[in-house]
Amino acid sequence: MSAKGRRLAARLLEASVDDVEPIRGGFRVRGVPERIIGWDRIGELAHRPMGLPPEETPGLEATVFFRQDHPAFSFGAGIAVVTVDRDTGQVRLEKIVAVDDCGNAMLVEGQVVGGLAQGIGQALLEHVRYGEDGQLLTGTFLDYAIPRADDMPLDLVLDRTVTPSPLNPLGAKGIGEGGACMAPPAIVGAVVDALSSFGVRHADMPLTSERIWRVLRANGAYRAGSL
Repeated sequence: MSAKGRRLAARLLEASVDDVEPIRGGFRVRGVPERIIGWDRIGELAHRPMGLPPEETPGLEATVFFRQDHPAFSFGAGIAVVTVDRDTGQVRLEKIVAVDDCGNAMLVEGQVVGGLAQGIGQALLEHVRYGEDGQLLTGTFLDYAIPRADDMPLDLVLDRTVTPSPLNPLGAKGIGEGGACMAPPAIVGAVVDALSSFGVRHADMPLTSERIWRVLRANGAYRAGSL
């Protein structure tokens, strides 16, 4: 496609093919920086081939196969800030700070937030429950608690570091649902830390109000107020 685009650019620039060089977003005449042409104009000419020679058939296309034999590892870190109500066991997520590194990958902020929502749901809400007869009790979203907008913290701080991958031309690494891996241990760690003055060293997910209420009562927390 590059060679064909160069020939078409030469036609549009009324220059020799040998004098045309590629630049970001198109081509220019070597030594004459103001004589440039973009891929948009080249594409228009490619799809209107009247008077072009046979080797310049309609359209522009390119096929590239890329295989990466070794994994590119992304990484990140996160911190959660919570408050726990002593009377009800309600955990309120006040703040999350998440820092991810997926190389040169772009446009991933929405994916990071979505992953955090999944992790928050796992940590605080989501639980598959069965009755004594083995019947699934949480078979629909009417019964199975998934995170809502008001379960997300108002203070959500996202940042990134950039360590380009040496294994592909873009320097990109996959990010997946990184927040789903980070949020549960960060939230559970914050809750256990808040309850540590009562001797709590462990709490099982999901950290529902009932579960935390029972943990508090088992450890003698009877004073009113939040931790």
